[in-house]
This record gives sequence, structure tokens and C-alpha cells, in this order.
Amino acid sequence: MPALPDLAARHQQPELMDAPGLDRARHLHALQALERVNLVSLTAARLWAEVRALARDRVRPVRVLDVACGGGDVLLDVARRASRHGVEVDLCGCDVSAVALDRARARAEGLKTTRFLAVDVLREEILGPYDVVCSSLFLHHLSRADAMVLLRAMARASRRVLLVQDLRRSRLGYAFAWIGLHVLTTSDVARFDGPVSVRAAYTLAEARTLAADAGLEGAVIRARWPQRFTIRWARP
Repeated sequence: MPALPDLAARHQQPELMDAPGLDRARHLHALQALERVNLVSLTAARLWAEVRALARDRVRPVRVLDVACGGGDVLLDVARRASRHGVEVDLCGCDVSAVALDRARARAEGLKTTRFLAVDVLREEILGPYDVVCSSLFLHHLSRADAMVLLRAMARASRRVLLVQDLRRSRLGYAFAWIGLHVLTTSDVARFDGPVSVRAAYTLAEARTLAADAGLEGAVIRARWPQRFTIRWARP
């Protein structure tokens, strides 16, 4: 592993998976790597806990929007859990990547509860409302100004819960990203982007300030495994 960089402040640099000309095969390989990372990080499990809690004593499906959903693995995991537990859901994922959406739609074929749309949430209004509006591993891609645009848009579209899951910027988080991605995948894109993402991520204190500045009064920010955090806001 290389020497740890200075993590005192956010450092954003372009990630390979965001490059418009990225080879499709490398892009798909990186999406597969992210699916493994999400599984190990319990990303879908946390979202499912919110869905299951809202499903109690309801007569209509729980509506969920996953913003910047990538290959759709988190929503598809929730769809499988909902089917096993007899929970009615209406799941929607949105992203700007055609490659990611193609993968998500192919994997969701035949699932009436799940759909995927091309939406740029920083430039287009989210057409809600949804019971849960969530996002994972997207916040660190954004400037602080765009992060506040995102959080406010998500809050407007949510009638119950907003849930953001992202990386924590820390020495341990950087080490986890480097080592974990060398264990979980051979994707050169994921191995490069993982540590870069940690350098661009927020600390817990920064996430609290960001949520407050975005107007998410009462939001709860918690540290999560492995070197992640969640921002959870419930509409009063």
C-alpha cells in the first residue's frame, strides 16, 4: 500500500468511472466491484431496515427512490428482500450513466416492482413524492455547493425518510479502501477510484455541518461499518 496522503481537507480529483470515454467492459467490471463493496458494507441492509419499518401497518407499497443508483444492486437487493418477506414496494433508481442503467435494467427484467430512469438530479427536479429517498457513494463526488443541492432535492422529494450513505475521510478509511479493493476485485478502475473517493469524502463533523446548512433540521449523522457514515432525516 502507498504512503497515506494528507487527509486534513477534502481533495477532489477526477475518477476513472466518471470519464465519458471509459471502455464499457472496464466500466461494467468496476460496477461489479461496487456491488461487492456495497454487500460487504451492508448498504442494502440499512435501506431495507427503513423500508421494513415503514411497511408495518400500511396498505400501499413503500415507494423508494435510489439517487445515482449505478448498476442498481442496492435496489435489487431490497426487491429480493421485500419479495421474501411479503412487503409491497415500488422501487425506482435514477442515474446519468447509460452503461450503469443498461446493467440495472437488464438485471431487473421481469421485476414489476423495480424500474430505472435517466435523471440528472442536479439539473432536473425529482418527481416525487417517495417514502424513502436514498443515495449511496454519491455525495463525495460533489462539490459542497452541489452536495447541498442534492440534499435539498432529496428532502423535497421525500415524504418520510432521507437516507444518505457515504465514505468517511479518515486514515483507516483510506487503508480499508486500498486493501479492500485489492482483495475484492481485479478492476483497475475500482482500485484507482476507491482511495481517490476517500480523499474526496467528508468527515463526520463535515457531514453534520453539511446537513445543517442544507436545512435538514433534526438529521442524525452516524458512523457506520466500514468507515462509512449515514445521514438520516425524517420529515417532521
